[in-house]
Amino acid sequence: MRLIARTLLPALLLGLAACAPAPIYKAAPGTLAATPGQVAQTPEQFSQGQVIWGGRVVGVRNLPDHSEIEVLAYPLDSSQRPRFGAGASGRFIAVVPGYAEPMNYPGGAPITVDGQLAGTHVGKVGEADYVFPLVKIAQSHVWTPDEMRSGHPNISFGVGVGVGIR
Repeated sequence: MRLIARTLLPALLLGLAACAPAPIYKAAPGTLAATPGQVAQTPEQFSQGQVIWGGRVVGVRNLPDHSEIEVLAYPLDSSQRPRFGAGASGRFIAVVPGYAEPMNYPGGAPITVDGQLAGTHVGKVGEADYVFPLVKIAQSHVWTPDEMRSGHPNISFGVGVGVGIR
C-alpha cells in the first residue's frame, strides 16, 4: 500500500501541474514584484521598473496620441492569469501608443500586461482622489473565458454526499 502511495501521489501531482499553461510573458531580470498599490504609495522607489501585472479592465480612454486602459489589479497565477479570488491590489493605467479599440478591451475583461513603469497619474475613482501607476505596455493579452478555465482541473476530493446540477 505504501509503495502505491509513494508512486501514485507524485504521478498525480505531476499530472495536475502539467495541466497549467506556461506563463505568456518571460519576466526580464529585475522585473518588479511590487503591486500597483505599493508603487502608487512610493512611485519614486520604482521608477522605470519592468512589471507584469493583470486584472480586470475598468475602461478605455482614447486620447489624441495614445490610449489609456484602466485596470483593477489582481495577483497573477503561475500562468500570469489574474486570480480574482484573491483581493484586488490597486489600480493602474496601461498606456498604449495610438488608438485602442474599446471593443477589444471590454469592461470586466481579464487582462495581463507586460511593460515599463512610466510615472503616475493623479485621477479619481468615484469622488476619491487616486494615484494610478502608469505602465507603457509592450504587450497585452485579454483572456478568453476558455483560457481562464484552462489548466484548472475539474477534480475534487472529499468525503460525503453531494449533489451537483449542471
